[in-house]
Amino acid sequence: MQSQRKFPRTFSFEFFPPKTPAGKEKLRETWKQLGQLKPKFFSCTYGAGGSTREGTLETVLEIRAAGHEAAPHISCVASSRADLKAQLERYRAHGIRHTVALRGDLPSGLAALGELRYANELVAFIRETTGDWFWIEVACYPEYHPETRSAADEIRNFKRKIDAGANAAITQYFYSAAAYFRFLDECEAAGIDVPIVPGIMPIGNFSQLARFSDACGAEIPRWLRFRLESFGDDTASIRAFGLDVVTALCDELLSNGAPGLHFYTLNQAGLTTTIWQRLGL
Repeated sequence: MQSQRKFPRTFSFEFFPPKTPAGKEKLRETWKQLGQLKPKFFSCTYGAGGSTREGTLETVLEIRAAGHEAAPHISCVASSRADLKAQLERYRAHGIRHTVALRGDLPSGLAALGELRYANELVAFIRETTGDWFWIEVACYPEYHPETRSAADEIRNFKRKIDAGANAAITQYFYSAAAYFRFLDECEAAGIDVPIVPGIMPIGNFSQLARFSDACGAEIPRWLRFRLESFGDDTASIRAFGLDVVTALCDELLSNGAPGLHFYTLNQAGLTTTIWQRLGL
């Protein structure tokens, strides 16, 4: 568990590309507010098959123009090598040196996976195509990816991404610090030696959180689910209780050597900012 203490702490915030003018304006206000916290970087997600590629790049370039570091995501699902190479060249032409490489979720109704099937193949492709130009973040899953068949598979799959050339990892969100620290021990035993930054999902809307969690395999502990359900439609109580739970989680992670935090902001600043202030960051 001590192995992560040697890495510098990295704090980052994730957005998704907005689809409407109102959404763009709202996100602009969000990143300006969060920019005052001086994160190491912002990241912006990328739809499967590059379905949001223009919005991803546009968001990243706007944030970078304001003087912040920003990392576009890239996913290989439903993309050809030629598509991916063109996208990497665009990122490089803009001087972007940091990316988050993911397989991506298969959109419903889409039959073809694309030419690269897994994130480790995407990482290897980025290295073959661009050498050491990019600092590459990848995803990992302390509570296991929904498609994982065994605990050993999870670690093997993660190690393939690191061996292919990834520099660091961001976890899927979780609400059990024990799951994260057990995962670190398994990674250490497998010889994985990169920063593994916990992904943090603030709690503002229980039905939305339950839907996300069911889809991505993130566990909402039974006690937490019951407490959140008990508030019904009382949004203020859900948010207040969620802030207590997530702040305590972040405090435990940082106190025990986690190398930073990566907040899934859902394009909103309020909850993340409050957690940040409570942690004294």
